[in-house]
Amino acid sequence: MLQEWSKLLAPAVQDRITLLLNHVMSREPVVTTRLAPQAGKTVRLHLAGWPRLLPAAPDLRLRITPAGLLERLNDGETQEQEPDLEIQLEASNPAAAAFGVLSGERPEVRVLGDAQLAGDINWLIDNLRWDIEDDLAAITGPAVAHQLGRVGRAAAQGMALLARQAGRFMPDGQGRA
Repeated sequence: MLQEWSKLLAPAVQDRITLLLNHVMSREPVVTTRLAPQAGKTVRLHLAGWPRLLPAAPDLRLRITPAGLLERLNDGETQEQEPDLEIQLEASNPAAAAFGVLSGERPEVRVLGDAQLAGDINWLIDNLRWDIEDDLAAITGPAVAHQLGRVGRAAAQGMALLARQAGRFMPDGQGRA
């Protein structure tokens, strides 16, 4: 039953991830200008080492639009062709990876495919940051947003440490510290 729920929820979650990526990217004009020449190219994001205890995580397949943003591709649209770029994220400990990203750590990444596109994506990973405080300030005001940002960063760092520590005790070497 969990597998069936996963199949139903995965497209919705992937759509939200794509919307978040586009939101962050659209706030920096240099990003869309840099990606626009890559329009039509496809990227597959694969979670490598995903724990067998969890429902399988489907690959996220994206196409770069002429505007320099991303659109999620349905499975039927991409099964026939290989992506121009495949990004494999180390996900043997998903909780530690997620909290690590939230606390500013760069995840382990393996990239295969188009070198120019890989260079542009690497530039995005190195230079693009989500200014959560700025988005919150539009709702709550700058002072409250700043305090929420501080609390959020501290919580993310604490949870990342906890997840890394818990990952040491996972069987079959699935967890790594």
